[in-house]
Order: sequence, then structure tokens, then C-alpha cells
Amino acid sequence: MEKWSYDSIPDQNNRIVFITGANSGLGFQTSLMLAKKGAEIIMACRNHNKALTAADDIRNVCPNAKLFTLKLDLSDLNSVVECAEKINAKYSHLDLIINNAGVMVPPFSRTKQGFELQFGTNHLAHFALTAQLFPLIKNVENSRIVSVSSIAATMNYIDFNDLNYEHKKYRKWKAYSQSKLANLMFMRELADKLKESGCKTISVAAHPGISSTNLFKTAGFFGRKNILSIISQSPEAGALSVLRAACDSDVENGSYWGPSGVFGMKGAPSKAKIVSKALNRNLTEKLWDISEKLTGVKYEF
Repeated sequence: MEKWSYDSIPDQNNRIVFITGANSGLGFQTSLMLAKKGAEIIMACRNHNKALTAADDIRNVCPNAKLFTLKLDLSDLNSVVECAEKINAKYSHLDLIINNAGVMVPPFSRTKQGFELQFGTNHLAHFALTAQLFPLIKNVENSRIVSVSSIAATMNYIDFNDLNYEHKKYRKWKAYSQSKLANLMFMRELADKLKESGCKTISVAAHPGISSTNLFKTAGFFGRKNILSIISQSPEAGALSVLRAACDSDVENGSYWGPSGVFGMKGAPSKAKIVSKALNRNLTEKLWDISEKLTGVKYEF
């Protein structure tokens, strides 16, 4: 079987794609490749000026690119609401939602609503955002909701007794791993609920392996250039796993995609193993219920 690559991406004309964190790294490369294939891209970014610059960079490569930029600060649920309201007002449907943006191993801090920054940004904000965009996608043929997780999801568990590091000592890598496991658990629970309710969209996930993006600026040892160059692949290569999850016709509801190389660090995208915690329905339902309570959103199935 041929390796899945950019050339494997089918025509994306007439598809409307919403992607978070589209101005750099994986998000930018994903946006660029989908734009080149004809999709209309909604680029939601924390810094709107950077979003505008990224859109110009895409147009330099693809002059006919259909792009719409808007501000989205995932560390503030009020910004999530404002962003969703603008999308609901402008668009009648979405074909693809890619929950890509995130923070990785920053110093301890909290979101505007008081959540630990990584859990609040990487999981809760995307959970809330997807709920508010859900009416636009749930009954669209061949549509997908893609959650971007990480190989770090295998390194931890969900601490339901102290999700927001109010009592225990903060360990940034554990907090990051928890947030990315939460992404994977959200994907699986959403997939089950979609199947049970008969919605037309599907929920899938991907991870980029180790991709040398700006996220590694705060990664310590693993962010050193000499180490990163050995274990990582380019953002363009990392984005292919996300693109396969988003575009390949063989992708099924609830599946997970990532690099096919050793330990999933790099290589052509293929199906990835889902950790047992994300397959435990009791745990995924528990996280879902807590996420609804913390964010104040409800999904309309």
C-alpha cells in the first residue's frame, strides 16, 4: 500500500473547514494543504493579527484561497462563546471541525475561568466550542469532528479528584498528558454518542507524533535542537496525520491516527492504538459529565 501523503487528499472544493490555532505549526500546515485542495478555511486564532499574517502567507502560495479569520482565545470561555456566535451567524453548516490549538508544558497558570491552563485550554475550551458549533455539523453528510491529541496521552490518567491542580503539586508534563488524554476520551465519548443518536457526522482523533513546532519552546530537554532534530518530523509531516483523519474516506467513527514509525514519533500516517483509559465508557462518560458542568454547555444530539 502506498504511503498516505498530501497527494492522497481528495478534492476539498465546497467544504467548509473550521480550525483552531491555524496561524502556526500543525494548524497552519493543515490550513494550507486544505486550502490548496479547494476548501474554505475558517482560521480561529488567539492573536488575530497573526491570523491575518498567516492568511496572507497562504494566499501567497494559493492566490484563490477562501479564508476567513477571527479571534479565539481558548483560555477564556467568553471568547469561545463570541467566536461560536460569529460562526453560527455567518455559516449555515460546517463540513469539518479540527480542534487543533493547544498549549504545552507552560509554567503553572490558570484560564480566565480558573481552570488549570492546559486542561482548560486543550480540553474544556474545545469541548465547549464543539458543543456550540455542533448544530452546524451534526447532520451534514461526510462531515467530521477531529480532535488533535498527542502520544503524551499514554503517559497519564485523569485525576478526577483534582483536575485543576488545586491541591497537588503542579507537574507540567503530567498536566499536559492529562489534557491530551482528555482530548482522546472526549473523541471516543462523542463518537459513541453520535452513533447512538444517529447523527451523520463522525468523531475521530489524530496525533502528529513529535513535530518540531513552536510548542516545544517550553519543553526543556525535549525542546533542545539537537534532541528534537533526531526524534521529530516537520510540521508538514506531522499535519498529515490530522489530514488523514480529516479527509481519508476509509476513516471510521471513533478511530485514531498517527505516524507509523517507531513509538509513533514520526512517519507516514496510519491507524494508531487507543489507550485503554479512552476505551473505558465509565471513564469517558464521567469526563463528559464533568466537562458539561464545568463549561456550562450541553450537546444537542
